[in-house]
Amino acid sequence: MSPEPPPTRRPRRQTVTGVPRSGRRPPGHAPARSEISEQTTLGHTYVRSLMRSQLRAALSALATLALLVGSLPLLLTLPGALAPDGPALSPEPFVWAALGVAVHPVMWLIARWYVRRAERNEREFTGLVEGR
Repeated sequence: MSPEPPPTRRPRRQTVTGVPRSGRRPPGHAPARSEISEQTTLGHTYVRSLMRSQLRAALSALATLALLVGSLPLLLTLPGALAPDGPALSPEPFVWAALGVAVHPVMWLIARWYVRRAERNEREFTGLVEGR
């Protein structure tokens, strides 16, 4: 009889670990939060990005309000400029109606838009920081 061959050893199995493929991060893993709290350059960039988006929203709201309210004097003097020889219409009722009634809903809509935009910016920043 021939001698039996020696048994071959199986290679040892290795466990490979990494980020799960589901896309979810392990609990407690928030790189953006640590970057911000450690005040690194990347954390500074994150905060600066939030501040810029908030400033952009505020300047947009301010420019819209200035354009609408700033154009009121031109619009209110327009009837007198169009018909200087015609029947004299007093612009005072129009001025009071525009300033007392028409401006407030416009201001409210601009303010509402700004608050929604600012909250959305903060939600997006929070999602970025928390890793969602």
